Amino acid sequence: MTIIEAIKRVLEKEKQALTSKDIYEKIVEENLYSFGAKDPKAIVNGIIRKHCYGIDFPTASPVKHFKVIRQSGHVNYYSLYENNMSQDINVNIASKSNELLPEEKMLNAYNEHKNNIMQLLLDEILESNPAFFEQLVVDLLVKMGYGYDKTSGIVVGSPNDGGIDGIINEDKLGLGKIYLQAKRYSKDNTVGRPELQMFVGAMQNVQKGVFITTSKFTKQAIEYVDKQQQKNLKLIDGKIGLMSIFWTQKVKLFYAALLANNSH
Repeated sequence: MTIIEAIKRVLEKEKQALTSKDIYEKIVEENLYSFGAKDPKAIVNGIIRKHCYGIDFPTASPVKHFKVIRQSGHVNYYSLYENNMSQDINVNIASKSNELLPEEKMLNAYNEHKNNIMQLLLDEILESNPAFFEQLVVDLLVKMGYGYDKTSGIVVGSPNDGGIDGIINEDKLGLGKIYLQAKRYSKDNTVGRPELQMFVGAMQNVQKGVFITTSKFTKQAIEYVDKQQQKNLKLIDGKIGLMSIFWTQKVKLFYAALLANNSH
């Protein structure tokens, strides 16, 4: 039995919408599949998302087996998705795959793995608390080489932070600083121009700023940053920007931070 078959078996038996965590626990409880991965819950979540109707990303499968029934916060509840086209699509995909060169198959597999990992990272961030995300982006910039040493990043985010979530000191005396703003938003909640204007105002005399979000920036927000001459600003969005940076950092930073976050 494959993982997909095990997931479908659980949903068929339960006859109600379940989270990916619930589905994983049922698979283990009923011994439907033997997991060899270190993080099987993430694998189950990734498989469901890849084959879920209405959830689209570059490596999502055209064959859909599941659908989202409802959401609770950032958590999806899934059920089976019935579509008579699935079998025909599956045959066409297999036929095209057989026509690829071995090198092309390897490249496709690598890109699929990369996108799955990045999507899993983004999902984990969205399910975490805002303080975790603020600490994560500070650690990330320090890891990338910003700041004078490993202790140069400070998290200052709070309900009254004035729009500044983190500070990177570029030298020991703190003469040079980089201000950070971190917004843990779902993909449908974009960052607009007003939020960037507030960030610029909160920066006061500091000239360098980085605004990071798990979602996207509106066209007006991007145009504002391009045209304004007050500050040197860098925008980093979700999967295309932030997750790509995590990938280049070998995602070790993320897993270390996630482990520390879950231990509390």
